[in-house]
Amino acid sequence: MTDRKVILRVKGLKKYYPVERGLLRRSKQAVKAVDDVSFEVFEGETLGLVGESGCGKSTTGETILMLERPTAGIVYLQDLEISALKGRDLRKARREIQMIFQNPYASLNPRLTVGQIIGEPLRNFEPQLNKAEREARIRELLQLVGLDPFFINRYPHEFSGGQLQRIGIARALAVNPIFIVCDEPIAALDVSIQAQIVKLLDRLQEELGLTYLFISHDLSMVRLISDRILVMYLGKIVELADRDSLYNNPRHPYSQALLSAVPLPNPKQERNREQMVLEGDVPNPANPPRGCNFNTRCPLAVERCFTEEPPLREISPGVWVACHLVEAVKGHE
Repeated sequence: MTDRKVILRVKGLKKYYPVERGLLRRSKQAVKAVDDVSFEVFEGETLGLVGESGCGKSTTGETILMLERPTAGIVYLQDLEISALKGRDLRKARREIQMIFQNPYASLNPRLTVGQIIGEPLRNFEPQLNKAEREARIRELLQLVGLDPFFINRYPHEFSGGQLQRIGIARALAVNPIFIVCDEPIAALDVSIQAQIVKLLDRLQEELGLTYLFISHDLSMVRLISDRILVMYLGKIVELADRDSLYNNPRHPYSQALLSAVPLPNPKQERNREQMVLEGDVPNPANPPRGCNFNTRCPLAVERCFTEEPPLREISPGVWVACHLVEAVKGHE
């Protein structure tokens, strides 16, 4: 139990995409991009969301923001059920929840200046500001993300990838949101720039009291910024734990495999450790395996794993795992 304030609550979230086949384009199957996902995000924390490409990470973020309407499930932002909103009401709620996109080259309009890009949400949500007030706010935001305020009249093609991502962050901050979905914000950047962006996000969180959902496949960076971490596989959550518990003692076989692929800085430890290599490919999300989604690649799978889907259960305080083979701490269940 915790007395921390919940900013975001997701219950039974599903996003299915119909697969159309034949001349009549009839749909008999669906790609289960997100399949019955539930979690909470606490005020002021960073919840990391990790997994292989195609596991449903980005779709989860887009569905939370209602950029993709959910097939089923409920999303609460504080006490507001944003999954039930449409039109003007949803637009109004988006002031509180913003997104930093993966590719800054694609997410910024090349025909607009930096001032126009960052000023767009201000024109939409704070129309009472006059031109001078809006320009002052834009310059303040540029300075906040580590850019020269005099860049206000430049165009996106005049910036590096790291600078463009800072502009994207400034745009997300323009209307003072309380929750930001960071959808792989460092994936398109050079390695030398990635740590700078993560440190910037960390500083902004501390200064502005922000709450993040940080989506990434880079486990090293997720460890730097996250307080708790969700591990997804084939549209489902397989493990949820605080950062130290997950990295020091991963419980789900998939989490163990992911972390065993992360290089260790100590060469001797790297040579001596046992790596868990997964065989085969991720199953088709339109036709997932019966029972546990991970059973086709899990080296520990037993007969029960092929017939019964494991529930996500709390095996120790704050540690949730969806695996039949992981035992709960004695006295906890």
